[in-house]
Amino acid sequence: MTLLIDASVWSQLAAPGDRTHHQARGLLVDSRATLAALDLTLYEVANAVGVKMGQPRRAQRLSELVEVRCADRLVRVDSDLVAAAVEVAAEHSLTAYDATYVAAARRNGWQLVSLDMRDLVSRGLAVTPDAALYP
Repeated sequence: MTLLIDASVWSQLAAPGDRTHHQARGLLVDSRATLAALDLTLYEVANAVGVKMGQPRRAQRLSELVEVRCADRLVRVDSDLVAAAVEVAAEHSLTAYDATYVAAARRNGWQLVSLDMRDLVSRGLAVTPDAALYP
């Protein structure tokens, strides 16, 4: 099973003091899981880590890690995916960003992995990194 990893999980690699850091690291760095990401993940990681956390070099390294770990499963957001995301957003009252991850996971038959408990995990639209590693 391919795991579509959203930016909330990738960004936790830059937060070693957070309780979810070890979950993220276990999945993204220490496992052999097959991972996928969206091209928009690179922007979200750059914003979360480089801008909000003030760690631009770490943001760059994380973006490189996304590209390496996801290789040919780095999905480009196109107009068809945006159309599907708009439908998901309306159905679940999500942001376009979150809905795009859900739509991409559905389109490809992948499991979405997120740390967004409120909008994704609690609604059954995604699982946490621990749940992905130990289903």
